[in-house]
Amino acid sequence: MTSPSSASRIDTSRAHPARVYDWLLGGKDNYPVDQEVAEKLPREARLNALRNRAFMHRAAAWLASEGIDQFVDVGTGIPTEPNLHQIVQRIVPSARIAYADNDPIVLRHAEALLVSSPEGATDYIEADVRRPAEILDHARTFLDFDRPVALSMIALMHFITDAENPYGLTRTLLDALPSGSYFMFSHGTADEHPHLVKSVTTTYKKGEIPLRMRTRAEIEPFFEGLDLLAPGLVTATKWYKDSPAPAEELSGFYVGVARVP
Repeated sequence: MTSPSSASRIDTSRAHPARVYDWLLGGKDNYPVDQEVAEKLPREARLNALRNRAFMHRAAAWLASEGIDQFVDVGTGIPTEPNLHQIVQRIVPSARIAYADNDPIVLRHAEALLVSSPEGATDYIEADVRRPAEILDHARTFLDFDRPVALSMIALMHFITDAENPYGLTRTLLDALPSGSYFMFSHGTADEHPHLVKSVTTTYKKGEIPLRMRTRAEIEPFFEGLDLLAPGLVTATKWYKDSPAPAEELSGFYVGVARVP
C-alpha cells in the first residue's frame, strides 16, 4: 500500500487533524507543525481525545456482540492500537473492516491497518469524506451491502464546515446502507467546556485547520431518520451498554449509536 509517491505527498508544512489527534492520543506519527498546534491546546483536549477513543472501543465491541461483522470507518486517523478491527475481530473473527482517510500518512501506515485476523479481512481506502461516492464505490467491492454494515465516523465532522454540507455528506453515506445497519458517531462540542471555545478554535485556526464544534442541537440532525439507541445522544463517558460504566467526567464530544430502519 505504501509507495514513495504517497509519502512525498505528505505536507509537513501544515498541520493535519489526524496527526494532531495522534499527538493527543500519545502517538509519535506527527510532525513539529502538528505538535505546535497540539501543545497549544488546553490539557482537557488530550483527556477528551482519550475519552472519545474509549467510546469508540465500547461501541464497536457492542456492535460486534450484536452480530455486526462489516464496518466502514471514515476518518480512520493514524493507527492507534487497539484499532477498530482489533476490537471487532476479538468478538467476530470473520469481520471485515474498510478504513478510509484522506491523509497520506495514514496510507503509509495502512499495512498496520491491514493486519486482520486469518478469518476476517481489512481494506484501506484513501478518500475524503467530502467525496462520499468514492468511499462507497470502493467499499462495495469489499463489503456486502445487501447485509447490515456499521458506518463509523469518529471525531471527524467537526472538521467539516457548514459550507461543506456536513449533514448532506453524512446522509449520502447513510442512505447507501441497508436496513439493519448501524451508525457510530462522535462530534466535538464545547457545551461542557464553554470557557475553552475561544482558545481551542483560535489554536486550530492558526494551524490552518477548520474547526466547527457544534452544540447538541446542531449534532442531533446527523441522526435524522435513524433509530437512536439508548442511552441516546450523550457525552462520551455516558455511553455504555454491557460494559462497566465509565467514570463520569466532562467531555468535549457528543456520541451516539443509531440503527438504520
